[in-house]
Amino acid sequence: MSKHTLVSTAATLLCVGALAGLTATSAQAGGAPVKCHLTFSMSGWSAIYQHAEGHGRVTCDNGQKSAVKISVHGGGLTAGKFHVTGHGDITHVYSIKDVYGSYAQAGASAGAGSSGTAQVLTKGTTSMALSGSGEGIDLGVAVDDFKIEPVH
Repeated sequence: MSKHTLVSTAATLLCVGALAGLTATSAQAGGAPVKCHLTFSMSGWSAIYQHAEGHGRVTCDNGQKSAVKISVHGGGLTAGKFHVTGHGDITHVYSIKDVYGSYAQAGASAGAGSSGTAQVLTKGTTSMALSGSGEGIDLGVAVDDFKIEPVH
């Protein structure tokens, strides 16, 4: 083996080793996915346009937790006033920071008096399955923006 081939092979092995180390470091920096849980309470109204605000708490399996503000905005064929309490399971996150932001929601509900809701929301690869129960009048279908923000 020539001196030039030996140096070239050593340089190639060094680059491969550095790339393998970089890949391992990037995976470790992201960490393993965690599951987070949301408990919430919100009140709102809808008459063609839907609006609700509330508060909640996010806790993650890695020990992170935060008080949060929730807001829902959207349009659709809805009418009524409501109060909902519930919980959600949030998956495909690596930190509580991944929970914050706007989720796309598509759901249907109908009820008068006491009714229940169940919806799946997404934000990129993050998914949130919500379930809740409430009181008031709520009738129709709506596509909304469901936003979770940290309370400072």
